[in-house]
Amino acid sequence: MAQKPSIPKGTRDFSPAEVAKRNYIFSIIKTNFEKFGYQPIETPTFENSETLMGKYGEEGDRLIFKILNSGNYFFNKNKIELPESIEVLQSNSAETISVKELVELNKFTAKISEKALRYDLTVPFARYVVQHQNEIEFPFKRYQIQPVWRADRPQKGRFREFYQCDADVVGSNSLWQEVELVQLYDSVFSALGLEGCTIKINNRKILSGIAEVIGASDKLIDFTVALDKLDKIGEDGVKKEMFEKGISEAALEKVQPLFSFTGTISEKIEKLSALLVSSEEGMKGVEELKFICDNVQALGLDKSVLDLDVTLARGLNYYTGAIFEVAAPKTVAMGSIGGGGRYDDLTGIFGLKNMSGVGISFGLDRIYLVLEELNLFPETVTSTSKALFLNFGDAEALYCMKAITQLRRAGIKVELYPDNTKIGKQFQHADKRGIPYAVIVGGDEMANNQFALKDLASGEQKKVSLEELKEILK
Repeated sequence: MAQKPSIPKGTRDFSPAEVAKRNYIFSIIKTNFEKFGYQPIETPTFENSETLMGKYGEEGDRLIFKILNSGNYFFNKNKIELPESIEVLQSNSAETISVKELVELNKFTAKISEKALRYDLTVPFARYVVQHQNEIEFPFKRYQIQPVWRADRPQKGRFREFYQCDADVVGSNSLWQEVELVQLYDSVFSALGLEGCTIKINNRKILSGIAEVIGASDKLIDFTVALDKLDKIGEDGVKKEMFEKGISEAALEKVQPLFSFTGTISEKIEKLSALLVSSEEGMKGVEELKFICDNVQALGLDKSVLDLDVTLARGLNYYTGAIFEVAAPKTVAMGSIGGGGRYDDLTGIFGLKNMSGVGISFGLDRIYLVLEELNLFPETVTSTSKALFLNFGDAEALYCMKAITQLRRAGIKVELYPDNTKIGKQFQHADKRGIPYAVIVGGDEMANNQFALKDLASGEQKKVSLEELKEILK
């Protein structure tokens, strides 16, 4: 018996209904990206390995999917010997591999694989900007909606293949970009009917300033990684972790105000000013935050809320200014549905210095789950036909096809049941497909240039002309 087909772990098939719902989200995001002046680009599915390797830290490097050079032909042609350490990988216990073996293995990988699937859209974007810098008009506002791949361990909500929807501006230090990005988030969520999303904002300079004030600049990463877990492990858990990482009791006392950081944004900014008065970098962060928050408040948001969250850290080594993270409405238990921030040297990794950028990303899969849970997908989203013309024979089918051609030209989705088979079976097909109307044509209708239109939900049936049919189905 043939083995049942399957798909690789961490990947998914999407049904017609799911694709229609995903396309609905894509189209709203895309419309808003373009409304805000972002232009689309696309980059290849795979890049040269050196473009990607070393850009995401050690953890990221391990999760990059490598592509074998030209399949087995490559081995035969180049007579490549497998290193002994490859057995270690095959036994799937990579933990036991020694440094020497790892170096040997990496050298071997480089020989047999020169390309890799893209891990995110940001590094390919940086490569694109450097490669095309002479054709690009700066500041350059680009958006990209494409799939990415990560050799991660699949689990609920975490896949090996998923879409990213990014918008970035590169080549400008202006904080008006951050103000606009907050508006862009709000504009997309409003169009999706999502009320009550919280757009959290912080600034990397504030985190550096706090670490400086408490005398823990050398422990900045430990400090912020612990602080970022406040909502998960609570105040005591965070303090314990900081203490274990060598941050003193005296330093922890100084950051005490952070654990109960409440009030309006203006009040929070005042508290931060008092806390960071001795740190130049910290105060610069406060000024930047104040500019963004004051202007967003002056312009107003439609359905979202802006909140200053001093514990927000995100991918720390990466960001240099504002940091964003979006929380779904409180009624839904879901992680963040978007995030982003300012990076001062995006293109530096490819040799183009001092090119600042800021960008945000939308988490498509999580937004989908939120809309599903809150029942926010419009019923009209599923892309099924509006009417099924039943087939009573070739003469009737031709009469139907002439009408179908007219209706399609008017932008209406309709189709003919292809086979002249039992009418019950044809009605059943419309029902299973969720098609709302059936159109019935016999000798009587043909003689009078009419169509019998049946509403499959109510069972009501009436005779109509082609023009009337067009109006009803529109």
